[in-house]
Amino acid sequence: MPDFDFILTIKRISVAFIPLMLGIILHEVAHGWMAARRGDPTAAMMGRLTLNPLPHIDPMGLLFFVLTSLLGPVVLGWAKPVPINPRHFRNISRDVLAVSLAGPAANFLLAFLSAGLLRLYLFILPYQEWNTSGVWEFFFLMLYTSISINCALAWFNLMPVPPLDGSKILWSLLPPAWGMRYMQLERYGMMLIILLLLLGAFSYIMYPVISFSVKLLLSLFGL
Repeated sequence: MPDFDFILTIKRISVAFIPLMLGIILHEVAHGWMAARRGDPTAAMMGRLTLNPLPHIDPMGLLFFVLTSLLGPVVLGWAKPVPINPRHFRNISRDVLAVSLAGPAANFLLAFLSAGLLRLYLFILPYQEWNTSGVWEFFFLMLYTSISINCALAWFNLMPVPPLDGSKILWSLLPPAWGMRYMQLERYGMMLIILLLLLGAFSYIMYPVISFSVKLLLSLFGL
C-alpha cells in the first residue's frame, strides 16, 4: 500500500508540474505586462517579462506546491512577485486594480485554452484509440490538470489576504484611510496562508468554487 501511494504521489506531481509552472509564470508576466501598459517599466527592466522559469522561481512557492501535491485536493504554488512601482502610475487606484486583475485573468484564460485543447485532443484521439503505454493518458491528465490548477491559481490569488492579488484589488476599492490600515495586515499574510493550508481550510473555502469553475469550463466544450 505505501508503494502505491508513493507512485501515485510521483505521478500527481509530474502531471501537475508543467501546468503549474506555466500558470504561475504567465500569472506574473501578465502583472508585469499590464504594469508596463500602465506606465511602469520596472518588471521589463528587471527581465521579468520572460517565460524562462529561472527568474520567477520562489523556493517557498515551490515548497507549497510539493505540500499541496501531498495533501491535496488542490495543488497550488506561486512564483516571485514581479516588481511594481506604483509611482509610475497615472491613477494609482485604477492602475493597481488593473495590474492585480491581470494575473488571475491570465490564469482563467489559460484554463479556458486548456479546456479547448482537451476537447481537440479527444476529438483527434478518442479514448478507444489510446495505446497501452500511458503516454496519451499522461497528456490527457496534464491538460485536465491545467484546467483545475489555473482555476485554483486564479481563485487563490483573488482571496483578500495580503499580499495576494485580492487584497490589492480590495485596497484599490477602499477609502485611502481604510486601505492603509488594511494593508498593514500584509506582515501577517504569509503566516495566515500557511495556517489556512495546515488547517485544511483551503479545501473548504476554495474547493467548491474551483470545482464549479472546472465543471463550467468542461461543459462549455462538451466534456
